[in-house]
Amino acid sequence: MKNLVRICILIILVCLLSFTLNAQESYAKLEQNKNIQAKDLIHKLNKTKDTLILQSDTKINYLYSINKDYGRDYDFYVDANYYELPLNKLKKGKHVLVAVQSPKRIVFVVKILKDIPKSNTLSDSKIEVVALEPEESSSGSTH
Repeated sequence: MKNLVRICILIILVCLLSFTLNAQESYAKLEQNKNIQAKDLIHKLNKTKDTLILQSDTKINYLYSINKDYGRDYDFYVDANYYELPLNKLKKGKHVLVAVQSPKRIVFVVKILKDIPKSNTLSDSKIEVVALEPEESSSGSTH
């Protein structure tokens, strides 16, 4: 009888755990390049899966996206060893991305599963600056 109760509790815990893992919001899925020549480029998604992170010891020159007509949808000039691409710049669907590290080209796929909300960053919103005039001192003296 004790074993039956333990098995039931274990089954309930496994069901709850799988439900909470599936409930996490996932905006994108990354299909990494497993080629041995691509091992120097770290390409991953951040924890919230809304930003692509590229990191390498050698300089990443460009990052671009190829569409089904072999044209470039997005073209980003990186020229750095570390780059973060907010995935809200990409439309929903499959994107074949190419990271250029001269002379190599590393190809991987990012699938945008659902629309990613635009973040409210300082560059996205207008900030109104208001200048304040200096207050007069309470002692009554003016300059």
